[in-house]
Amino acid sequence: MTIDLYFWPTPNGWKISIALEEMGLDYETHLVNIQKGEQFAPDFLAISPNNRMPAIVDRDGPDGAPISVFESGAILQYLARKTGKFYGKTERERIAVDEWLMWQMGGVGPMAGQAHHFLQYAPEMDPPQDLPYPKDRYRKEVARLYGVLDKQLSQHAFVAGDDFSIADMAIWPWAHLWKRQEQMIDDKPHFARWLDTVAARPGVQAGRGLHAELRKTLPDKSAQELLFKR
Repeated sequence: MTIDLYFWPTPNGWKISIALEEMGLDYETHLVNIQKGEQFAPDFLAISPNNRMPAIVDRDGPDGAPISVFESGAILQYLARKTGKFYGKTERERIAVDEWLMWQMGGVGPMAGQAHHFLQYAPEMDPPQDLPYPKDRYRKEVARLYGVLDKQLSQHAFVAGDDFSIADMAIWPWAHLWKRQEQMIDDKPHFARWLDTVAARPGVQAGRGLHAELRKTLPDKSAQELLFKR
């Protein structure tokens, strides 16, 4: 059972590399260099029409036929259903996993992504875009979301309950970059504990480390045109 993973080392990409490692699935990595515009290639758009990675092709999809899946949340749900892992044992547990997965997709991902953009990338653009209002707005919204997460984790070992799940796999890749989002976690002890617990998992370490040498802290000028102006 081999999965083709279309990947670049970003928080959304790590969600799926972590899941594949944690689930023990065989996979082949196909790099999609988003800083060179490879996400706009026709072959990739046939798999991921929104020109975003990650995406997968499961060569052994439903009824034994290949299937492509795009959007990281949909991929996590698909892989969890396929393997029967990390998705809860009861319908109530699955509902909790879905709630927190959607919370990440609709909240932490977009808000932390905007925080990264306005705090880290925009001031380095040509010309510089050092904008106090969006910097403050997204910094505060990420702090609010991490406060929600800390409260949830004060009651459970992991995000959706007592077991590690695809919800943790979705949230951790963004949350462990809290310093880049200019956050403080001294007042969020349960969040801090969870960050360390998840980071210690071998599958998380392997997924986070996939092609880590290719990651750049800031895109160069040509990449900015592709990432921010297209």
